[in-house]
Amino acid sequence: MASTIGSVRLPTPVMTASGTAGHGVELSAYVPLEQLGAVVVKSVSIDPWPGNPPPRVRETPSGMLNSVGLQGPGIDAWGDLELPGLRATGARVVASIWGRRVGDFARAAERLASLGGVIAVEVNVSCPNVEDRRRMFAHSPAATADVVRSVVSACGLPAWAKLSPNAADLPAIAAAARDAGAEAVTLVNTVLGMAIDVERRQPALGGGGGGLSGPAVHPVAVRSVFDVHAEHPDFPIIGVGGVARGVDAIELLMAGASAVQVGTATFRDPRAPLIVQQEIEAWCAAHGVAKVEDLVGVAHG
Repeated sequence: MASTIGSVRLPTPVMTASGTAGHGVELSAYVPLEQLGAVVVKSVSIDPWPGNPPPRVRETPSGMLNSVGLQGPGIDAWGDLELPGLRATGARVVASIWGRRVGDFARAAERLASLGGVIAVEVNVSCPNVEDRRRMFAHSPAATADVVRSVVSACGLPAWAKLSPNAADLPAIAAAARDAGAEAVTLVNTVLGMAIDVERRQPALGGGGGGLSGPAVHPVAVRSVFDVHAEHPDFPIIGVGGVARGVDAIELLMAGASAVQVGTATFRDPRAPLIVQQEIEAWCAAHGVAKVEDLVGVAHG
């Protein structure tokens, strides 16, 4: 079940997804966190951030919309209040950082490096860049590269760039992240979506639009992973999007992912990451697969 992502070796390919497992030990009451490949915490910025007004979450027929708006305590508070307890569980910790400017990412990465106890940093470039008319960093190869380069330079930790499925040319943006020093890309973040409250005749979420996640986006994630792996077969990918069962994870692995993350499924069952992990192992045993790494990219023939 071991998985290699650049310089990071994990005992299993299953992680939590950022934004769905809290800032620290929230899932530890349900899952022995040390048994997962890693815990990817909710994205934090250099400073505290209030997020969007409520309501923030809306159920959809096959998933959910969220407009939390990256609320967080700031990296100093997270390092003081959340990280010690998470490390005490024995979990392998991947921190996720975000910013509104390139400099914000660099400052967060520099602070992260001083905390210790983190095996990698996931760089959430799927957020607005206020220096480019609020266009997402992840929609621009150049902006993505600027952010990744600043993070790698500031903290020296293995960096994984989390990309948006809303970009026009994901393989090009993945290449920009790789060339700037990323050891992997995480594919994908949420898909842009919206719901209207027909009684109020207004958007249902306080922030207007939101991000769609859950089973509805799984085919989008599979296609994104497949396309990036096809153009960059030696570049590690972490697949995320609608993973609720072991077979969903197997599909992403076959498309080209070296590891997977489980997110929205934890809202239905907090044990979902461990269940998915157990189902992957059972599937491999039933199909005579000796190493889960043997599945990576097999759908490409």
